[in-house]
Amino acid sequence: FLSLFCLHNIYETHTFREFPSLLTYSRNISREMKRFAFLQLLLWMIASVAGAFQPRNGIANSATIKTSVPSATQSEVDSSPRRQICGPQTVSSRVFQNDKRPVILFDGVCNMCNEAVNLALDWDPAGKLRFSALQSEVGRALLQANGRKADDISSIVLVTENGAYIKSDAILKITEELNPVPFLPLRPVATMGQILVPKILRDIIYDGVADNRYSIMGKRNECRLDSDGEFEDRFVPDDI
Repeated sequence: FLSLFCLHNIYETHTFREFPSLLTYSRNISREMKRFAFLQLLLWMIASVAGAFQPRNGIANSATIKTSVPSATQSEVDSSPRRQICGPQTVSSRVFQNDKRPVILFDGVCNMCNEAVNLALDWDPAGKLRFSALQSEVGRALLQANGRKADDISSIVLVTENGAYIKSDAILKITEELNPVPFLPLRPVATMGQILVPKILRDIIYDGVADNRYSIMGKRNECRLDSDGEFEDRFVPDDI
């Protein structure tokens, strides 16, 4: 509704008769469209938070998290030796060998991030995206394969066969693949946000939310797993 109001404001306020100069008209339209794109980015982040306070029935509900390290304390998990599966580049090539879909690396213990995954599952009925926790073996290997530290969980990461996107770029690239309402894809909005809103501003907003994600919605002791297998093709297994 806020987005529609913003567009209505553009239509009602900026007409040709109010601006004798076409250049002046274009500048004012450009300013309003930047505000609109900025608003859309904020609404996406708010939607992720709001999803946590709504009862969820249907597709995302059955992919709830069940345990990876239920009895261990966080310090024990952090200090325990990790199993090395293969080199990062080998893991990366295996992830995309038979499946070219991008992989979203998310913070598996962050409640906000898990609700965002629920939202993405709801809004991606075609299954264009896959998921893996940043803390998983595959997630750590994909981070290293794309030049990041294995234990860097400071940002969501969208990994493709040809590279990776982080922070607001990752959010907008993910948004391009979402389709919350039939015949209403979000790709045009995401593209507009990339073009009209400066990356530095987008990343400042992203960092503000990401740095406070635990205080906003808390965290859990277990990483998210598709324990019942219903979304087996959406979550990348560690034994790949």
